[in-house]
Amino acid sequence: MSPARVGGGGHGRGGGQGRGGRPRATGRVPATRGTTGSGAARPDQRGLGGDQVEGRRAVRELLVARRRPVRDVWVSETLEESALVAEILDLAGEAGVPVRRVPRARLDAEARTDAAQGVLAHARGLEEAELERLCRRRPGEAAPFLLVLDGVTDPQNLGALLRTAEVAGVTGVVLPRHRSAHITPTVAKAAAGAIEYLPIAVVPGVPAALVTMAGHGVWTVGLDSEATHSVWELELATESVALVLGAEGTGLSRLTRARCDLLVAIPQRGSLDSLNVSAAGAIAAFEVARRRA
Repeated sequence: MSPARVGGGGHGRGGGQGRGGRPRATGRVPATRGTTGSGAARPDQRGLGGDQVEGRRAVRELLVARRRPVRDVWVSETLEESALVAEILDLAGEAGVPVRRVPRARLDAEARTDAAQGVLAHARGLEEAELERLCRRRPGEAAPFLLVLDGVTDPQNLGALLRTAEVAGVTGVVLPRHRSAHITPTVAKAAAGAIEYLPIAVVPGVPAALVTMAGHGVWTVGLDSEATHSVWELELATESVALVLGAEGTGLSRLTRARCDLLVAIPQRGSLDSLNVSAAGAIAAFEVARRRA
């Protein structure tokens, strides 16, 4: 088997303090150590985003979570009734959120995705989480399981990764402030409500963030198509761990790769030489979750 060229790369990280036995692959994966900041979408410079949520599933989760104020819900006048639509209307009524019935053309003009499914909501934007808080292990809870995205710029990929992360039990996500997609309506729709449950930290640079994680006892495992060991060989037990994925096409940046503790690849048996970053992230996230179970 040859390692797949993963759409999100892998990395190795320098040792921090306060960490227990390091995660390893059965075959002694050497940690790549380094020293010290990944493609075309422009992030929302005003903050993390999330102030407009589109799509039935995403709006439902916004109303169910009740973690941030919702200003109003727009519903197309021509929208066919369904169990999910009825639930959205009931949830809005219970929460005292105004529902506006608007012409389909008006809703489509307001929407920022290709298919809002006849429903959108305006809410307070998401608050950024503190990286240090994401790294902290709380009494009675499992060790942190973080997802670090080193320059994922496609909104569909980011949304799919967030949805996977929430279902796989990821406890927090780390995004770079620049050269990365943030929470646009397209991301929120693709995430299908995951943004309401996942704390997300936005950092100036991923390599520096990995150093901070090391100081809080978090081990980092990066996906890298050139890694000599596979993700199936990981031994994680109960350590705090972060899975690090790189940008579409280019994978991890050089500095991020150097900061990771371990580099692993996803084995490949077919003829194609690559995996989409969201597909690779799903495989790796559930393998990490399985190893931690």
